[in-house]
Amino acid sequence: MVESKAWYMNGYAALLLALVSFVGGIALIIGGASTEDPSAALIVAGVLLFIVFIITVSSLVIVQPNEAKIITFFGSYKGTVRDSGLWMVVPFTNKSKVSLKVRNFNSQTLKVNDEEGNPIEIGAVVVYKVKDTAKASFDVDNYEKFVAIQSETAIRHIAAHYPYDSYDSEPTPSLRGNADEVATELMNELQHRLNVAGVQVIETRLSHLAYAQEIASAMLQRQQAIAIVAARQKIVEGAVGMVDAALQQLEASGITLDDERRAAMVNNLMVAIVSDRAATPVINAGSLYS
Repeated sequence: MVESKAWYMNGYAALLLALVSFVGGIALIIGGASTEDPSAALIVAGVLLFIVFIITVSSLVIVQPNEAKIITFFGSYKGTVRDSGLWMVVPFTNKSKVSLKVRNFNSQTLKVNDEEGNPIEIGAVVVYKVKDTAKASFDVDNYEKFVAIQSETAIRHIAAHYPYDSYDSEPTPSLRGNADEVATELMNELQHRLNVAGVQVIETRLSHLAYAQEIASAMLQRQQAIAIVAARQKIVEGAVGMVDAALQQLEASGITLDDERRAAMVNNLMVAIVSDRAATPVINAGSLYS
């Protein structure tokens, strides 16, 4: 079912008509019954005004800002009133309220397996609002519960298509390294799932991402090892550059070293620079060739 605009008119005019009908009906009934010869015509006219009052009052509806009223007449959908204010609609209709405010859904921390089969914990925040009041009211039983269930289903589905992190030399998309892309894909899939409920997804963000407890310690050691290897690689690259600069500076100063002394100097400099401990100098009192 698709939302349509209901018929409505200014409610203040209808309220004035209701007051006039109520006061006029009382006056006609009292006037017709207080005379020595009761006037049936005045009494009937007063009753008719009371009927007009009841019909008019039953047609009044108040719509608050960021709210809509669903108008149904004996089970038939007649439309939706979105404009805030006091309005007159079709009499004797049911007027149910639907909020149009922006809402947040914070999912529970879900335990799922990523693309590599590692158990991870993941959660997300979904920002949404009702776009089609007819679908939200009639096509699903409870659109808030529908959003909650479909959001968790979409989170599980997206998490299974990405690894937690990328450890290859050529980075691949991952949950940790590509949070924005994952959130965008989650929003697109969730919007596709929630179209049937007339809900518009405004934004999705991952609110929690971590390894499950049973593998967290092992994965932390793996991350530390990768970080140490990367750091060592940077240190070695820097050390090679520093040794090369030192040799070039010696040659520019006119100090010439043969191959054996050059190799010894390179070895000493590399050990001093790359070592994770302070170097201990050793004084060689003899000759390198002795």
